[in-house]
Amino acid sequence: MISVSNRLQKTEEYYFSKKLREVAQLKKAGKPIINLGIGSPDLAPPQEVVDELVKATTQHGAYQYQAYKGLDELRQAMCGFYGNQYAVQIDKENEVLPLMGSKEGISLISMAFLNEGDQVLVPNPGYPTYQAATKLLNAELISYDLTEGNAWHPDLEALQKLDLAKVKLMWINYPNMPTGQAADRVKLQELIHFAKANKILLVNDNPYSMVLTDDKFSIFQLEGAKEVCLELNSLSKSYNLAGFRVGFLVGHSEFISAVLKVKSNMDSGMFFPIQKAATKALELKNDWFDAQNTVYKKRRAILWEMCETLNLSFDKSAVGLFVWGKVNSSQSAKELADELLYKRNVFVTPGDVFGSNGSNYLRFSLCVSEEELSICKERISKLETV
Repeated sequence: MISVSNRLQKTEEYYFSKKLREVAQLKKAGKPIINLGIGSPDLAPPQEVVDELVKATTQHGAYQYQAYKGLDELRQAMCGFYGNQYAVQIDKENEVLPLMGSKEGISLISMAFLNEGDQVLVPNPGYPTYQAATKLLNAELISYDLTEGNAWHPDLEALQKLDLAKVKLMWINYPNMPTGQAADRVKLQELIHFAKANKILLVNDNPYSMVLTDDKFSIFQLEGAKEVCLELNSLSKSYNLAGFRVGFLVGHSEFISAVLKVKSNMDSGMFFPIQKAATKALELKNDWFDAQNTVYKKRRAILWEMCETLNLSFDKSAVGLFVWGKVNSSQSAKELADELLYKRNVFVTPGDVFGSNGSNYLRFSLCVSEEELSICKERISKLETV
């Protein structure tokens, strides 16, 4: 009998990997399920990007191995994006690294900076991959609370009371997922000072900054961030390119160099046509985002009506690709999510997937057409009569 590694004893299969299999089986059995559970954009990417992808497939050398750091023009476009959207200047040679999706970046950062036994501050609620990457490296996960009462930001006083001697890395995510909370620059500036004082690498996961917000945030807008911070970004949500698997990492040259050491031993560079298409996307004007957000606002309005029907409270100032609704009945969020799935054929994500502090919440995705959302709304309005 060949046994698996000890690290897998602490790691479960990703929730959506399991749940989407179940949803697929229900659909095969004839259930007309509409998926409001995941943030996989259903809208088409920019036509200019598609055209560039097709064109690049015929270029000489398109199918060869590519540079580990990516094309010069892609890195330049990433720096241009930061300059145009965040007013942050980035050196294309040393301070940016293209990734095969920001999920890869979470693993690479963890491998580059964590030793066995190091401690990692992980948000509750938060993206489950932060936990998984920590456990897979036999590092110790230290959960820190995000609560509605503190506007879904870290409680700095609580953090300072912890024994931080072994803490090496801290994950944050603003604009926040799953809650949709926008960045509070004052609180995050204080967090940067905290990280510097305790020699903690602070990593902001930032894929939602272009979705339903006029206040484009990067951690590098804050003083001293480059000394202790890294930031992940992605084309998945901003340009409807989730299947492309294109993200990038921004930060101090020494941090980027450390991550590149790991990456260069793990893959052989991104497919050339995808790099060319990603470059084209990053060079688009803001008209693209304006058009997308117009669509998302209409969808969000329907989701707000659904939440009201379900007696869920929500924050209309929240940003990003989801609506985060608080359950105000005696029913748990998981029970309500199951009821919606099995009785109303609507799949939504129970908040406890993201941590115990999400146990009274449901997350709804905007990645569904208005027509399908209207069907969901009709199904939900009949829930109490079934």
